[in-house]
Amino acid sequence: MAVKSDIEIAQEAKMLHIREVAEKLGISEDDLEYYGKYKAKLSEDYIKRVKTNKKGKLILVTAINPTPAGEGKTTTSVGLGDALSRLGYKTVIALREPSLGPCFGIKGGAAGGGYAQVVPMEDLNLHFTGDFHAITSANNLLAALLDNHIQQGNELGIDTRQIIWKRAEDMNDRALRNIVVGLGAKADGVPREDHFVITVASEIMAILCLASDMDDLKKRLSRIIVAYNYNGEPVTAGDLKAVGSMAALLKDAIKPNLVQTLEHTPVIVHGGPFANIAHGCNSVRATETALGISDITVTEAGFGADLGAEKFLDIKCRISGLKPDAVVLVATVRALKYNGGIPKAELGAENLDALKKGIVNLEKHIENIQQYGVPVVVTLNSFITDTDAETEFVKKFCEERGCKFALSEVWAKGGEGGEALAKEVLDTINTKPSNYAPIYADDLSLKEKIETIATRIYGADGVNFTPAASRQLSKIEDMGFKNLPVCMAKTQYSLSDDPSLLGRPSNYKITVREAYVSAGAGFVVALTGSIVTMPGLPKHPAAFDIDVDADGRITGLF
Repeated sequence: MAVKSDIEIAQEAKMLHIREVAEKLGISEDDLEYYGKYKAKLSEDYIKRVKTNKKGKLILVTAINPTPAGEGKTTTSVGLGDALSRLGYKTVIALREPSLGPCFGIKGGAAGGGYAQVVPMEDLNLHFTGDFHAITSANNLLAALLDNHIQQGNELGIDTRQIIWKRAEDMNDRALRNIVVGLGAKADGVPREDHFVITVASEIMAILCLASDMDDLKKRLSRIIVAYNYNGEPVTAGDLKAVGSMAALLKDAIKPNLVQTLEHTPVIVHGGPFANIAHGCNSVRATETALGISDITVTEAGFGADLGAEKFLDIKCRISGLKPDAVVLVATVRALKYNGGIPKAELGAENLDALKKGIVNLEKHIENIQQYGVPVVVTLNSFITDTDAETEFVKKFCEERGCKFALSEVWAKGGEGGEALAKEVLDTINTKPSNYAPIYADDLSLKEKIETIATRIYGADGVNFTPAASRQLSKIEDMGFKNLPVCMAKTQYSLSDDPSLLGRPSNYKITVREAYVSAGAGFVVALTGSIVTMPGLPKHPAAFDIDVDADGRITGLF
């Protein structure tokens, strides 16, 4: 029997009207702003009302470093949420919104998979409720106002050689990384070099995800540094009088979105910064709202635990005051064998030697989470090619390191296949206290914070700072931003900054080539290795395989 694709499973789903999903949480129709029958935004008034509610438990789902073999982090998050609902707990899943870049590129969508999916899957992966378009528009409005200010006399004395604000587009388009604007006649603007970032790497995205309300959003927008003047002083969005109009574009985007799983578990989906080049977590507002209306909230952070989880624990929790009660660490036998040096084509065969070599990647991620004082549950996302010997080896390995273990079969069985994991999670949060604390103090220097992450989380021997990065970090501290947390931009494929180094690399140093402050978001970004903020498309992009028929039915989206 042929295995159904994710989109086929999603399109066959019998969805409830979003009003019925909201009723499970005690949300009235007056507190919903409908986007069709199956999507709604939560009203501002409702978000304010539940802010003082008693908070439920918070579970963070993360994973080992991603490989071509796949790990299934979102699938596990969805399946775990469904399983907890089946066990009688009022559960809300809090996820990020997918970017169009990966949907049409190589990674595909981000709605889960198999029978552990968020629906409507096509809407979620494409335009959804327009949040990303609003963020892109606000970003580019600021860019337009900046260039117009220079054209209209440059009262602020902006040095066109020191403009750092970039335009944004939610698409993988490498040709936009480095461009020239203002060509043509005098009325067409001042010629200068310019750049694009993908929307999910924009500071506006980070601001939306970290802002507590509209007032906080506007304060953060006003602090955005767009350029420096001829005296080397920062010029902000507030200086350009851009804040009010940007906030107007974001007035609906700041409200979290409510959808459902295939099993009708409520899902709040909001914001979507990448974890390799941004902070990788859904919005604080979404997570806090979920905690105020549930017994248990299941959330996730992007890519491996060295990126998304580190940023969740060192940035999002630090800024918001959130404290996770447990972390679920997702792995697959196939991915662990890939880390052990086995080609993708050979991952289906039992190979305990490769598993032993590759499991060091999982080992490091376990150690990393334990450094934060949070209990860990490891789950193996099950594949039919996994053998009993391989599964038993991983189980024993995890238990020897003081963390619970469960097999997850949510891709094939939905919530039923996640009940073993759910029971281990429940046992963990009921018997093991979480003593969460970030791994570095606010008052360390920026270089010390970067070195702490590199040595303690990545396992590097130290950090090489390029002369440019050292100058930039010194200037950022001189400007008064020393106490901010650090957001590392690094490849997701390795614990190191070299994507080819699998497993648990050793005897290496991280190279930081550039640094800049996201003053509105409230963190300093350090770029490592060859990471870029505008991805490109592969030779065979997923866009080639996506189509829509005469009835409006989408195919090829996965």
